[in-house]
Parts: sequence; structure tokens; C-alpha cells
Amino acid sequence: MRRLLVLGNAGIDLVCPVPHLPRAGETVVAHGQSRAPGGKGLNQAVVAARAGAAVTFVAPVGRDAAAGELAAALADEPFQALHWLPQAAPTDLSLLMVAPDGENSILSLGAAADSLSTAEAEAAVAVLDSQDILLLQGNLSAAATLAAARGAVDRGAQVCLNTAPLRWDVAPLLPLCAVVIANAVEAEAITSLTGPAAAEALHRAGAALAVVTLGAGGCVTASAGGMQHHPAVPAATVDTTGAGDTFCGVLAAGLLAGLPMPAAIAAAQRAAAITVGRPGAFAALPDAASLRVDPAA
Repeated sequence: MRRLLVLGNAGIDLVCPVPHLPRAGETVVAHGQSRAPGGKGLNQAVVAARAGAAVTFVAPVGRDAAAGELAAALADEPFQALHWLPQAAPTDLSLLMVAPDGENSILSLGAAADSLSTAEAEAAVAVLDSQDILLLQGNLSAAATLAAARGAVDRGAQVCLNTAPLRWDVAPLLPLCAVVIANAVEAEAITSLTGPAAAEALHRAGAALAVVTLGAGGCVTASAGGMQHHPAVPAATVDTTGAGDTFCGVLAAGLLAGLPMPAAIAAAQRAAAITVGRPGAFAALPDAASLRVDPAA
């Protein structure tokens, strides 16, 4: 069985609806709060598993009550395997501020993710073989992420990298990647270019397939087969939180299932459109019935 190994962060999201995103020096009073599982690694792993991929999720967490809260929340998710890597640091926490128009700002505390060692990363990917895919994000340290990617490539597995959050230089990783997914802001920060030119630059830098997401503008891809624009699926936006994670998880699941790239992109865009139409992050992730990837589609 082909497997998708998601090595990434897991934490608690504290979601606060606000009348508008705060400006510099401004205090904004939220309309409430809610707690839910979160973290880009966790969200992408959940979405991919719900989409039918055989997912092994590996994440660093603290030795605290929040780690138990996460374990309980994920008990019914269809993972093939779930492995926590306990760290001395507390379990990660993110504060999400969501405005009425659906835009959001996120403040993340990531000490547990940063604590993951290169040895732990290398051990996590030691199970991979040439049929598998490793999905990574930017929440772990540069050293641990690079160690994981190199270990996966050494075993013949494909590496899929989501550049969010962009915290360190991703250039050394690009030649190791079968797929790189960046949003427009990240792509411009990496390449100093925008849109199709940014995707092409990521491809030239080593990514076999570069995907630059453009929100309501869809996405552009660059590969050896050339450039392509993929229009977005129309959606009434309620909250954009989690849409990128949904896109990445479904795209990885589609590629693992053997879907042609355009079909995998289309499935990812349909799923992201569902997510932006719902409030919250984890609560907005589509269910398995909405996500199931069909290789015959």
C-alpha cells in the first residue's frame, strides 16, 4: 500500500472572531472564542486521510494536557498510524483572529515544532520507500525539514513541500521536491516574482512541479510540461482559514492515488472552496464524503 507520511506540527487553535483585523497599536475586542485541534501539519494530515490516503501522521507535542486534548480530538480520524514525539517544550498554540469578511491573522507559538531534532526527523522517514510521499510544511526547523526531505529522497520517496509558514530559506529544499506549493505572498518572497513567473522560477530552482495558489484567482503550475492556469471554483467566502491546508492535503492524496496532475489540482480546488465557505479552521475541513479521491475520476 502506498502511504502518505505527514511530518509536521500539531497544536491547539484558539479562534477569536473580531470586528476587523487589528492595526498596529490597536486593541480589538473579540466576539468570543473556541478551541480546536490545529497546526498546518495536523490539518493537512486530517484532510488527506479523509480524502482516502493511507496517512501516517508524525508530530512533536509537549508532555502536557494539550497533547492529551489533541489525542482525544483525533481519535476518530482515519489515520493509518499516528505517532506523537514528546518534547520538553509545551504543545504548540495558535491564536486566529477572523474578520467578518473571512480574512484572518494568525499568531503561532511553535516551540514544540521547533524542538524536533534532525535525528527524530530522519527516524520518522526511515519507513518510506519508492511508492510513498512525504508531505512537509514550514513549521519545523529548517534543519529537521531538510533532514527529513533528504532521508525521503534517499529512499526513493517523493517530497511535497508546502512553504507556509515561510520562516527560513527554502532554496536548499527545492531540488529535493517533487511538488512545491506556495501562496502568492510566499512565492513572491522566495522568487521576487509574481504569478506565473514565480511558479516558473520555483520550477527552475528545482521543484519538479511548482504550484502557486492565488486565492480567488485559482492557481498556476509550472513543470517540465509547461505553465498552466487553473481557475478557482466559485465560492462564497466566510473564512479563509484552513483553505491552504485543505488544498495541500487533497492534492497530496490525489497524487498518491495516481490522479493526473490537473485532476488532482481540480480536486484540491473543489475542497478548498468548501473550506472557505465555513467558519473556523478544523471545523471547516470537509468531511470524508466530500473529499474522497477517486483515481478513475
